[in-house]
Amino acid sequence: MPSAPPDPPSPFPITKARTHLLGLTFDECIQVFFGGNAVMAVVILGLITFFLFKEGASFFGQNRENLTVYRRAGLEYVDFMRQQEQDHTALTRYLSDLRLRTLQHLTGPGGLTLAAANTQLAPFDEFANRYSDAVVPLRGFVSDLTDVATAIKTKFIVMGDNKTQREQLLGAGKTAEAAAVVITPVDFKAELAPLVGTLPAYRDLSTAFAKSLTEAIASPPKLPTPELQARMERFRALTQQYLVSFPATLKNLESWDYLKPVPVWQAFTAFLFGKDWLTASFWQDWYGIVPLFVGSLLVSVIALLLAVPLGVGAAIYVNQIASPLEQRLIKPSIEFISAIPSVVLGFFGIAVLGEALRALSHVTWLSWVPGFPFAERLNALTAGCLLALIAVPTIFTLAEDALNNVPRSFKEASFALGATRLQTVLRIIVPASLSGIVSAVLLGLGRVIGETMVVLLCAGNRIASPDFTAGLGVVTQPVHTMTGIISQEMGEVVRDSIQYRALFVVGIVLFFLALLINFLAQKIVRKYRISIG
Repeated sequence: MPSAPPDPPSPFPITKARTHLLGLTFDECIQVFFGGNAVMAVVILGLITFFLFKEGASFFGQNRENLTVYRRAGLEYVDFMRQQEQDHTALTRYLSDLRLRTLQHLTGPGGLTLAAANTQLAPFDEFANRYSDAVVPLRGFVSDLTDVATAIKTKFIVMGDNKTQREQLLGAGKTAEAAAVVITPVDFKAELAPLVGTLPAYRDLSTAFAKSLTEAIASPPKLPTPELQARMERFRALTQQYLVSFPATLKNLESWDYLKPVPVWQAFTAFLFGKDWLTASFWQDWYGIVPLFVGSLLVSVIALLLAVPLGVGAAIYVNQIASPLEQRLIKPSIEFISAIPSVVLGFFGIAVLGEALRALSHVTWLSWVPGFPFAERLNALTAGCLLALIAVPTIFTLAEDALNNVPRSFKEASFALGATRLQTVLRIIVPASLSGIVSAVLLGLGRVIGETMVVLLCAGNRIASPDFTAGLGVVTQPVHTMTGIISQEMGEVVRDSIQYRALFVVGIVLFFLALLINFLAQKIVRKYRISIG
């Protein structure tokens, strides 16, 4: 019996030669390809980390030099007195607010006319003027010393610039030009002598200032309501506390030494716990991350408080309750939000949402809401609402995936035991997927805390720690954030300057914050997996 003809040759014959590439099998090539992508991702992450630390590491040395100049030039000495003046200004603002409250009470429904109310407040105005004028001699004294200290700092800066210029000329081989650059050393002891020599005059001035304030608060005007009178008593108590600080200020001036070295740790604490971020100042630049960190945290908390109920609730409804038609309508609509550019959302916040929230805050029957009414349309609340909109798709998608991963047998067993749909969802499905939901929330937090454009456009960009004494009304205050300050200043900053380095250190803080969020996510996921298992 003749044998069957052989099969025609395949156009793609699988031979040993074709399944080898540089000595690797086809499967090994696939492994190398995907493994190479993973290695490349690790390498890129390592390079980014190295770049951040390389550019930011020099900041703390530069910050120490910055603080050293602050001390050597006498700015620190003058700031002891300046702080005394600023504390008095804060008390004066408290007094102005008290007058405004009193005026609103007098001119309320059925009250006096504005002219009659101002006439009745004449004793209060006399008291306030006497209190405010008490600081005038100190203010003039501080202004004169400010000019002296600024001149010393300017001489030091010019000396440093000339040194840099000479080094650059020498590096370029221009010896003659480098020799022509004059470097005049600053004799800090001689320069500071007129500044330190004013201590006896300040001692007399401080005594007279304290006497004027004591006489002023001895006979405060009577206010029309117990609540306003209590505020006046509070003002008197604050003034007494202020007067108690005078000896400490004098002691700081007497013990001040311009040669005292600035410790290394102070360069770190000035950044980590500093309450001021002030650049391009004629007086002194400060790089404190506290107002930026608190602003980022406040906006993120507002966003999560809005996004978590909406995102998780929508995921539970779509996954467990909604009909197929509702699922086809709701799910793409929510996920489409993530496709909207953040700059478009920022414009929407400026033009629409901010104005709408401000108008809503002036509605009379909503005056009981903390922080209402408010005047700033760009604030933490506006930015938080938009960030919540950004976070909802992330939380919704990941939370729904977590719900989908719950075994169907859990749901069937619950129904078999007679549980209702709501009981099954709340007591079986949600607890079983809780680790995934928590991960979704944490990833949503990472999404909003790293957002830049929305907070830059809508948060108000006021570099100051929010006033938490306002209670829940703090959400209506303008803030600045870590991402916002990097985006705002990086384009104009001088490379290798202390401000340039400071922005990279802010980036390092954000980097560690992201690591912390991911670490917490892993810990929570592991904990709930163990407990559910």
